[in-house]
Amino acid sequence: MISVVLVDDQELARAGLRTILREPYGFEVVGEAADGQAALAEVARARPDAVVMDVRMPRMDGVEATRALLAADPATRILVLTTFGEDGVLAAALRAGASGFCLKDAPAEDIQRAVRAVAAGDGWLDPAVCGRVLRRYRTDPVTDPDAVRRLGDLTSRELDVLRLIGRGLTNAEIARHLVVGEGTIKTHVGRIFTKLGVRDRAAAVVFAFDHGVVHPGEPSPMPGV
Repeated sequence: MISVVLVDDQELARAGLRTILREPYGFEVVGEAADGQAALAEVARARPDAVVMDVRMPRMDGVEATRALLAADPATRILVLTTFGEDGVLAAALRAGASGFCLKDAPAEDIQRAVRAVAAGDGWLDPAVCGRVLRRYRTDPVTDPDAVRRLGDLTSRELDVLRLIGRGLTNAEIARHLVVGEGTIKTHVGRIFTKLGVRDRAAAVVFAFDHGVVHPGEPSPMPGV
């Protein structure tokens, strides 16, 4: 059973999420909060496997709350919910450490998959808005003097894998593209995370875009991706 705290200032939105994230589907809602400030205490109390949080809230928004939650406990897993037109806020939430984002009006099955992925330590970037969000990195760059050194620690094969992660490929797709076993790719991914100091796939994608490893608009190496 995956324990979840819901954070949204709209009761109707939380009620909808409670319907989706019920015990028959493998979830238990262990807490709720109506703003980011209240979420800090609720998450500290409930210690959930995942936090599902809106980005637009009074008192403390989702970006600031994400930053504060991770400062209190870096192991906190946060899935940010959004509507269309909030690309800049989502980009900021990812940089603050959110493990992924999903549209509020996504199918129930997609929201369930997203929560499962985030709770398991993976990332989730909703394909419906992923490209537009990542394009924000062109106009909102981040300067990290240490990034060049960290990128230099990667082998050429690890850099290839990071580039493909940034293009949205799964481990299985990367393995097929590079004609190696999936286990080999998992090993590369683990080493990439360690060398770059990122904790999951979403953070690796953000790093890749932030530091020019991939650029929005590049064609995918896999048909249909």
